[in-house]
Amino acid sequence: MPWPAWVPLALAAALTGTALAAPAPARAATATGAVLDPAHGSVSWQSPAYPKGTGGGTESCPDAPADPDNKVCDRFDLTVSVPDGYWDDNPEGGVPLSVKWEKPSDDFDLYVYDDHGKQVASSAGTADPEATVIPRASGTYHVVVVPYDVHDSSFTGTAYLPATTDAGDLTSFSGGAGSYTVEAGRLTARADFLTGGQLRLQADPSGSLSDPAGTAIVRGQPAPERHTSSFDAGDYYGIRSPQAVLRVYKSPLRFGLYRPDNRTRIWQEDKPLRWSTGGMRQSLVRGADEQFFGGGEQNGSFSHRGQTMYVSNSFDWNEGGYNNSQPFYLSSAGYGVFRNTFAPGVYTFAQPVTTGQQERRLDAYYFLGDAKQVIGKYTALVGKPFMPPVYGLEPGDSDCYLHNANRGERHTLDALRIADGYTQHQMPLGWMLVNDGYGCGYENLEQTAKGLQDHHAQLGLWTQDGIDKLADQVKAGQRVAKLDVAWVGNGYKFALDACDAAKKGIEDNSDARGFVWLPVSWAGAQRCGVLWSGDQKLSWDYIRWQIPTYAGATLSGISYNTGDVGSIYRHDAKMYARDLQWKAFLPAVMTMDGWASDGTTGKPADQQPWLDGEPYTSINRTYLQLKERLLPYMYTLSAEAAKTGVGAVRPLWLEYPEDPGTLGDGAKYEFLSGPDFLVAPVYQDSDTRDGIYLPKGTWTDYRTGRTYQGPTTVDGYHAPLDTLPLFVREGAIVPMWPKGTTSWQTRDRHELDWDLYPAAHGTSRYTLYEDDGVTRDFAKGAAATQRVSMRDDGHGTTVSVGASRGDYAGKVDARGYRFTVHGGPAPARVLLDGRRLPASAWSFDPVTHVTTVTTPSLPLDRGFTVRLVDGR
Repeated sequence: MPWPAWVPLALAAALTGTALAAPAPARAATATGAVLDPAHGSVSWQSPAYPKGTGGGTESCPDAPADPDNKVCDRFDLTVSVPDGYWDDNPEGGVPLSVKWEKPSDDFDLYVYDDHGKQVASSAGTADPEATVIPRASGTYHVVVVPYDVHDSSFTGTAYLPATTDAGDLTSFSGGAGSYTVEAGRLTARADFLTGGQLRLQADPSGSLSDPAGTAIVRGQPAPERHTSSFDAGDYYGIRSPQAVLRVYKSPLRFGLYRPDNRTRIWQEDKPLRWSTGGMRQSLVRGADEQFFGGGEQNGSFSHRGQTMYVSNSFDWNEGGYNNSQPFYLSSAGYGVFRNTFAPGVYTFAQPVTTGQQERRLDAYYFLGDAKQVIGKYTALVGKPFMPPVYGLEPGDSDCYLHNANRGERHTLDALRIADGYTQHQMPLGWMLVNDGYGCGYENLEQTAKGLQDHHAQLGLWTQDGIDKLADQVKAGQRVAKLDVAWVGNGYKFALDACDAAKKGIEDNSDARGFVWLPVSWAGAQRCGVLWSGDQKLSWDYIRWQIPTYAGATLSGISYNTGDVGSIYRHDAKMYARDLQWKAFLPAVMTMDGWASDGTTGKPADQQPWLDGEPYTSINRTYLQLKERLLPYMYTLSAEAAKTGVGAVRPLWLEYPEDPGTLGDGAKYEFLSGPDFLVAPVYQDSDTRDGIYLPKGTWTDYRTGRTYQGPTTVDGYHAPLDTLPLFVREGAIVPMWPKGTTSWQTRDRHELDWDLYPAAHGTSRYTLYEDDGVTRDFAKGAAATQRVSMRDDGHGTTVSVGASRGDYAGKVDARGYRFTVHGGPAPARVLLDGRRLPASAWSFDPVTHVTTVTTPSLPLDRGFTVRLVDGR
């Protein structure tokens, strides 16, 4: 299981405080290198002292002959000589390598090249130590350490060859009332059964169990499940709980989890736990059709069977990267598992499945249930997705308006001219980062915040400094915080603490909900921030792989995951429009300005959605206004996510797990926005979209009204630049704000629209969620729900709208409704509470087969019924 170049192994050990086994005797290092082999298990070396840093990467280092004494950059040759197969089933998968120094303010960067000059590993962040691993190391490697930012400082380099040990035979078994302890020689393990079908399994070869992560990730321990019993089955001890049976095999010690019948396998170890100098792995039998998901944000994929999934601090923004990864996976066998750790991990879903973290301990929470239940239990443990302010679901805009090296000297108040542009072009804008860029400060903060509020937008700030300034900034009007390298670059607990602190900083100094963005995170970040997949470069390929990335993140309880519209560094009008179309169906979206150049001319190009002119301006406006109209639908999904852990953007498999077509190549590059919208983005320079997979049921083309019967694959779909392939599920009940809405603040609160797609059979139900949209009063119960049902009985369609239950600031007493009912013939008449509506109150479009019904203003404290009587 090879590790990629940027996994910081030794950093994990430093963060967790794990005690590592003593390495084998080291061969003394020469001035320029050393050998690691089975007889010489570790090496360390000391660098020269560097009076100052280079301020750059390896390009700032002279060639080795011009720097013979390593006075500018340090060079060290490491030769690894191991037998064939040494790395097979090795928990660490390669040679861990790290450099450490004494002065916290200094910074060294680490790079490793093979004998052909190819970079195979690196660690170039702000961590101390900088650490990585040389994957499946064999041969000679050239280590280059760059003193990036140092002041009369040196470092100590270390590397070791990890050796492995397996758990032996069971030597002790005891316990009861939900907690059981087992021993196998030096290894101590404990199984704690928790309510709701949960199990915590810990193991440590030191003989004692530790919890380095403490309460940093886990927000609250589930209650113990004390109704358990044990029995001796000969080859194993069994521990029975109401939801499962844990088998503890005796020779050698292995674990297996089974259904209450003790015959149906959930998971089963095929080998004992194996640990190495700095890692531990678990090996499981893979089911014949078992599928695997999760890992947080995994760029370019959502389904991992047959793949290796990495979980680590990463700055690889491209396909295959995982900068917002999480030590959690979900299995179609009916379970999920979270590793309670800040150590990096690797998960190989082959046969067998091998999973492990880079620490000599196991601390795993297992959750039983279907996928949505598992996500709910996992997020209950590490934190449910936060409830965003409604403006956070509107588009955001980011740029530097002070000391901008890319655009010349400007002033923070110049941001208001951009806000003017959104208003003039009737495009929604929820918030603006007015200082997004390295070295970009701000001025006139209160005036800027007030000016943005006049445009119904909130002030956001990119934060390169510490959190000490946040209180004053929030009091001046800041409501959005974007975190970057200085706050989250070290990842793990560092990133999670920053996310929690930024959210708390906004909420402690205002009545607003914290709204935080960050590009590097860890398990639990869903409780405090929007995760975005980094500084990608523009290409059609970039659009393609983002689709499964964001859908797949939902399977780890990440409800808000996104990328810059049109990327950050290059601009192309067509790709921007295509990217914006489908991202309108993500909850959170942001345009990044001030960094891009035109892909053709190379000249600076800002990326506001009206700058490319027609037809692009009109196309972008159409989808931004559609996003705005759909905010009641998306906001309700956010409220559901805050309760269930399941976000809006979903791979098809989540809603149709019994359909193998949802795991095919076609379904990989489409997603569901909530349960009702199927979005199939165009990710090529083409006006035709092939391979659109529609699961079972009737699907209506949102643009044309044409219906398709699934399961089916649609090829040759005509999708000119203004068309996003978009389909709606039969039975969908979709709340919308009125046409022309451009802000949650200026919407007509006295009208609510319902877009309806009656099913041929059965009753559809929907519950709308509403609150004031901005304060935290919803957490005290200041919210309202309104239930709607729809039924087609063969003689017509009946829509029943219940009373709005609950109250919140700004709630109106009455409102009118506009229903658009898709499909079916023209009704003979339309009834409101049994009374015939006048012909002027409804209409039928024979081309689209849509009936539009408008009601008078009706009190919210009483329900009503609309019936379309079939004209046939």
